[in-house]
Amino acid sequence: MPVSKAQQKAVAKYMKSNYDELKVRMDKGKKELIKAAANSAGESINGYVTKSVEERMERDSSGSASKMPTTENKEVKREGSDDE
Repeated sequence: MPVSKAQQKAVAKYMKSNYDELKVRMDKGKKELIKAAANSAGESINGYVTKSVEERMERDSSGSASKMPTTENKEVKREGSDDE
């Protein structure tokens, strides 16, 4: 069943108000490696990369008081998704 224009608009509004977007560039071939690693972990590419960044930030801050809020339990895995 096709999604209505109103539904598309509502989703776009929700995404804009609740999420930031970040474009990442890397050498050719790296995306497929990350995608394979994410699939092996049972996560989406977005969830895998976000978790990796959060873990690195936590490790680099060494328990600093200024912690970034995590996205635990927020990421929803979508089967067959190719999100970036």
